[in-house]
Amino acid sequence: MRVRNQGTRYQVVGVRNQQKWSPAMPVTLKQSARARLVTPEGRERPIPVTLRYTAADPFAVQVTFPPEVSLDGDEVHWVFARRLLEEGLNAPAGTGDVHVWPCGRARTVLEFHAPDGLALVQFDRAVLRRFLSRSYAVVGPDGEGAGLDLDRELTELLGGV
Repeated sequence: MRVRNQGTRYQVVGVRNQQKWSPAMPVTLKQSARARLVTPEGRERPIPVTLRYTAADPFAVQVTFPPEVSLDGDEVHWVFARRLLEEGLNAPAGTGDVHVWPCGRARTVLEFHAPDGLALVQFDRAVLRRFLSRSYAVVGPDGEGAGLDLDRELTELLGGV
């Protein structure tokens, strides 16, 4: 399914026939968007990014940056809590490598800390709200832990001990 809206492309991946869907085939939402990388000089450089959410990892969202904006020339993926993104739309949020806060009335800043430096990326708040809304249509906030089998996960993690 593709929907075009103000230059943003939405795409649901992993479901071809709704009637044949099963939990074994997790739904993945991908959204292409434009963001602005804030340079050390304070200038804004437009960049394409991909926002991703999958029912297989219901607590997390992923932001992917293209190779041309990374220091080593490789695509960069940041994975962090979906709740952090939601909280940061309205008030400063985050204490680790990712911080999110509102910037004015229409933008949201994502701040990424890495050993090689810091990246500030501005998004139109409406783009992030639409992405979150679509992610909650895939897995609602109360359904995030519904598919977890903690006993099995712990057994796998501990190697059957």
